[in-house]
Amino acid sequence: MRSQDRFREPLGVMTIIAAIAVLLLAACAGSAAPTATPIPATQPVPSPTPMPMVARPATSGTPAAVPTASPTPTLATPTPTPAGQAQAGLVLRIVPDQSEARYRVREQLLGRSLPNDAVGRTQAIEGQIVFTPDGAIDSAQSRVTVDLTTLRSDEARRDNYIKQNTLEVARFPKAEFQPTAARGLPWPLPPSGEFNFQLEGNLTIHGTTEPVVWDVRATVDGSRITGTATTTVTFADFGLTQPRVPIVLSVEESIALELDFTVEPES
Repeated sequence: MRSQDRFREPLGVMTIIAAIAVLLLAACAGSAAPTATPIPATQPVPSPTPMPMVARPATSGTPAAVPTASPTPTLATPTPTPAGQAQAGLVLRIVPDQSEARYRVREQLLGRSLPNDAVGRTQAIEGQIVFTPDGAIDSAQSRVTVDLTTLRSDEARRDNYIKQNTLEVARFPKAEFQPTAARGLPWPLPPSGEFNFQLEGNLTIHGTTEPVVWDVRATVDGSRITGTATTTVTFADFGLTQPRVPIVLSVEESIALELDFTVEPES
């Protein structure tokens, strides 16, 4: 009987140990993480909600500038200029019936104690001066011509001699001036007032062309410009023969050329 009792005691202990192990395994199984439930294929996956943008504060301590709408640009008021003067340039045409071209030569006549000026004049003038937008002269389109056959002075015999023998108008009926530059000309032209400048260019008389410079005094009154231009040349400059007639004792070599002009912008 005792031997049987010895066998029963170890068996009871083992049974208790086995029961404890079963309880521990069950507890571990209960604490395990649940398996994630798969999302059905027909259910759309929600998009992640974007994080709101937060402005980063300025590191210098100065508040960040808040952009503002650009102001509407203000158009500059253009400076008033004579009519016809625009961005495309300016064309000034001579008004013949308000202009006059003259030559002036100092002579000593027979029977007079003092010399006097022989003056020949004409209004048979035409032409234009073309300015580019920056105030330069477009010499290719600028010309002023004078009809020398219409020159008149106070002495018909003088006129006939000069036309036939000095100017030879039958061969060279016109004098032509081609302006090339206006030195000291204010630009844009003022709407009123007086100003002086020098007009450079090439003058052709008697088939000979020489550079000349005119001293110009001009006055602007609205769209009209009036003034006088003068220069001095010699008979020799253009291959002209000085007059030699019995009534004339002497003639100076220099010739003063004068132009009283009125010009208006081309409409």
